Amino acid sequence: MGVHATALSKSYGELRVLDGLHLDVPPGTVHALLGPNGAGKTTAVRILATLTTADSGTARVAGHDITAERSAVRARISLTGQFAAVDDLQTGAETLRMMGRLAGLGARAARTRADELLDRFDLAPAAGRTAGEYSGGMRRRLDLAAGLVSRPTVLFLDEPTTGLDPRSRRDLWEVVRELRADGTTVLLTTQYLEEADVLADRVSVLDGGRIVAEGTVAALKEQVADHRLDLTLVSRAAYERLLARLPGDSHHRDPDRLVIGLATDGTAGHVRGLLDAVDPDGTAVARFALRTATLDDVFLALTGAPR
Repeated sequence: MGVHATALSKSYGELRVLDGLHLDVPPGTVHALLGPNGAGKTTAVRILATLTTADSGTARVAGHDITAERSAVRARISLTGQFAAVDDLQTGAETLRMMGRLAGLGARAARTRADELLDRFDLAPAAGRTAGEYSGGMRRRLDLAAGLVSRPTVLFLDEPTTGLDPRSRRDLWEVVRELRADGTTVLLTTQYLEEADVLADRVSVLDGGRIVAEGTVAALKEQVADHRLDLTLVSRAAYERLLARLPGDSHHRDPDRLVIGLATDGTAGHVRGLLDAVDPDGTAVARFALRTATLDDVFLALTGAPR
C-alpha cells in the first residue's frame, strides 16, 4: 500500500526529464528524493499523484494503478507543494471545514475533523484569524493540515519547507515524524539535505532523470566515505592552487571560508597521507578538521552538483 514505480519515463519535446525511474516506498515510511534542480523530482511526484501522465512505465500508489485507477489513487493521497495553497480571506477553521465538506464529510464531521487538526498543528489559538494574517510557518502548517483532512494513505511533500525559518522547518519535521508513526507513507522531495538526513528512512538520489543511488542515509554516507577531512587554506591563492589540482567536483568546497573537504576513511594513516599529498611543504593548510560524512558529500559525489 506504499508507492511502487517501474521504468517511469517522461519527456517534454527533446528534453528527457525522467528516464526509467524505479521506486519502491514501503508503507508507513518516509522516502526522500534528492537531486539538483532539473533532476526530475517534481515531475516524478506529479506523475505519481496523477497530475501528469508518464510516457511509459507503470506505478501503483496506495495499492492502485495510477493510470487505470486514477480516481482510487486520488481518494487515498494528498499533495503539498512548495508554496502554501490557502485562501487568504478564509480563517483557518473555515479552510479546514471547507476541505472536510469537499472530502465528503457532513457538517458536524467536518467541524470535528477541523478542530482535531487545528489542535494537532498548534493552530487552535489562530483558528478565527484569516490565513492572510498567518506567518509563513503557520500557513505551511495550515496547508498541510488541509491535505490531511481526508486521512490520506500516502502523502507527497514537494519541497514543503521552502522559505521557512529554522523554527518553522523543525515544527514541520515533527509533524512528518508523527505522520510516519501513525502509519502514513510519505514521499518527500527537498533541497535541504539536512531535512532528508533527519526524516528519511531511505533516500533516492536523482540525476538526469535517473536514480544514481538509493539506500538508507547511513549506507549512502558509507558508500561515499565514512569521514571528510576539511582543510582551511592560508590564502585565496593557496585555495585556488589546490582546487585546480583536484579532479572534478568530487569534493566539498566553501570558497568564502577557504575550505576544501576531502573524502577519507578517518584513519590516522589516511589523514596523514592526504595532508602530505596536498600540502607537502606544510605551508598551504592553516588548519584541518575531521568530520563525519554528510548527505552533502553524497550529493556531491553522486551528482557532481556543487552545493
